[in-house]
Amino acid sequence: MRIIIHISDLHFGKEVKQVEDALVEDINSLNPSLVVISGDFTQRARVKQYEKAAEYRKLLPLPQLVVPGNHDIPLFDIIRRIFVPRKRYKKYISEDLCPMYLDEEICVLGLDTTRAYKWKEGKISEWQIKLVQDKFCNVSEDIFKIIVTHHPFLPPPMDKFAPLLNQAALAIKVIDPCGIDMLLAGHLHHGYSGDVRTQYPLATRLIISVQAGTAISKRTRNEPNAYNVIVVDGSRLRITIRQFKETKFSELSHVDYTKDEKGWKIW
Repeated sequence: MRIIIHISDLHFGKEVKQVEDALVEDINSLNPSLVVISGDFTQRARVKQYEKAAEYRKLLPLPQLVVPGNHDIPLFDIIRRIFVPRKRYKKYISEDLCPMYLDEEICVLGLDTTRAYKWKEGKISEWQIKLVQDKFCNVSEDIFKIIVTHHPFLPPPMDKFAPLLNQAALAIKVIDPCGIDMLLAGHLHHGYSGDVRTQYPLATRLIISVQAGTAISKRTRNEPNAYNVIVVDGSRLRITIRQFKETKFSELSHVDYTKDEKGWKIW
């Protein structure tokens, strides 16, 4: 069994101290196998914000797998955005923009989908799609496979026209046959999950897309601060949204899946 914590959109510079502390306490109490952070560590990619984010990471359990978000590259500092957009991210967070975690039960690959020339939009490139193929297609079918991006593959239920990851459909052509089970992302500050086939009919099986809300930021967009707990236990899977309410995090909702010879299905 593996317990995966999925947090996103911390936005240091807009953080709420009470929520910060509650999140650390809640996550540490769960004894996770892996902590995934799907981008937007900072609000404006400034040094002090990065310093806070780096110190905060030290309070969370290891191992961790992280990717940058669009807020982690400068917006108004045009020179820095054009020439060294990820310099501070690499200094304070991680030099690895396509990190990978592998053990006996799960395989997780992170992809940097930020693009300096289109600050808000995300894109998965052709070489990243090739990387997915190289990393996953020879991994055993018994291992649960996850891709982490900042930008989403699936829109939220309340906004079917929300901007999605550019070239996502092209990526699905590799993600599907390579046996990827789950896609983790953030960016929209809404927590939800769903079947990618609702957006990409070319997919031949259920691939679970999971979005995280904003973990500790005041930029909550009409949803409480929240994060996801994903429990993978052989042919059974549970995705739980834990939300901040009053003074602590507690379960808001969960969805269960089971796997048979045809793939994953809602339990």
